[in-house]
Amino acid sequence: MKTLMLLRHAKSDWGDQSLRDFDRPLADRGKRDAPRIGKAIKKRGWTADLIISSPAVRARQTIEDVATSAGLAPSIQFEDSMYGASAGELMKLIRRLPDSSDSVLLVGHNPTFEQVLARLTGAAEHMPTTALARIEFQVEHWEDVDDGQGKLSGFVTPKEL
Repeated sequence: MKTLMLLRHAKSDWGDQSLRDFDRPLADRGKRDAPRIGKAIKKRGWTADLIISSPAVRARQTIEDVATSAGLAPSIQFEDSMYGASAGELMKLIRRLPDSSDSVLLVGHNPTFEQVLARLTGAAEHMPTTALARIEFQVEHWEDVDDGQGKLSGFVTPKEL
């Protein structure tokens, strides 16, 4: 079995209009919400043996706070293609994940994460900032992941905590 978690980055700060979208940092709310989601991951006993994140500043800050609060130990890989990726491009990335990793956490952006969640599970869930979706697959190899094969086994938002 393979498990994929999709974590949308926390709320970003729009205050400095001179910053490129890529460089926007977390807003105060995002700085509060990211550790809360990390604690929720830890409380539920969810793990990740591989973490891949968009390199955007807000995604980097989100996963650093989440991983620390959750006690997740794997090193974080930053994948340039995740910033601005389409749902199809993200599906290709998922299918290329190493089979040595049974549980993977991806950190990225909307609308792509909502689209991928819908493709994999059929669930049309709105993913607000810092939302986390956990999807289980009855496959041995990531390359076998396909549309509709995933079961949404968990969904957490900061508002629920």
